Amino acid sequence: MRVIFAGTPEFAATALQAIHAAGFEVPLVLTQPDRPAGRGMQLHASAVKQFALQHGIPVAQPQSLRLDGKYPDVAKKAHDLLNSTPHDVMVVAAYGLILPLSVLNIPRLGCLNIHGSLLPRWRGAAPIHRAIEAGDTETGITIMQMEEGLDTGPMLLKQSVAITNSDTTGYLHDKLAALGGEMIVATLQQLSNATLSATVQPEAGVTYASKISKDEATLDFSLPAEVLERKIRAFNPFPGTHAQYAETTIKIWGARLLETTGNHKPGQILSANLEQGVIVACGRGSLSLTELQKPGGKRLSVTDFLQGFALQEGHFFS
Repeated sequence: MRVIFAGTPEFAATALQAIHAAGFEVPLVLTQPDRPAGRGMQLHASAVKQFALQHGIPVAQPQSLRLDGKYPDVAKKAHDLLNSTPHDVMVVAAYGLILPLSVLNIPRLGCLNIHGSLLPRWRGAAPIHRAIEAGDTETGITIMQMEEGLDTGPMLLKQSVAITNSDTTGYLHDKLAALGGEMIVATLQQLSNATLSATVQPEAGVTYASKISKDEATLDFSLPAEVLERKIRAFNPFPGTHAQYAETTIKIWGARLLETTGNHKPGQILSANLEQGVIVACGRGSLSLTELQKPGGKRLSVTDFLQGFALQEGHFFS
């Protein structure tokens, strides 16, 4: 079976690697155009492009696939390439471009998507972040047949994994990426044998995982401690959460839940020493901050952070 692959970040590269290792022919890869990154803002190839080039797979990087969009000539060239590349199916994982119906209809066996949630919960751009932030106890991978709607297509395979109280988005991402690679290989094998059956997504239980905005990263200590602790894990490694201490913005990468008694104002620093660490009062309960970062510095354990940055008990994070 010949598989055109469309994807961009590491999550997608893991799936491409699994497809390639399983022996499926990949005649073409689509990925996002190179983007500037790092302090020098040099152009960097996506993880998917890097893998494809290392294995001699042709790569295309159209800015758009919409014939009626901003770049119709680019889209037309991409359509021509897809139509002229012999293939049976397209696999899509975290590509970053919307596939119009004109593209979905090109592969003989359609387009399959690897989605990082248990659909219909958390359709959309940031399912892993939102599942942790919401306090879900499980998530998973759904392989679905793509259609025009946002993650609305019939489900082909589905497998769940537990979300533990220590999972960050980074850790869960890697776990789901590996699972997605295994599941798409199994899906393609079943597709080859015509043993797949599709299940229409139920209307009940639909939620949407909106794209993560840096504007969401500020911690509001008037909220319950458990809400903030989940957010800290959900926003690790991107974009990270932060709070203001006097004139300094401190990034907060890790925290533990504590129960506190007494009349403390939200954001008040209850301790800031090497013995007890940094404890901050919340709207309900408190947080023991375990990993912090000052501007221009590295992520540090609370012990190392306090040795280079003085926080004062009784003062406030805002």
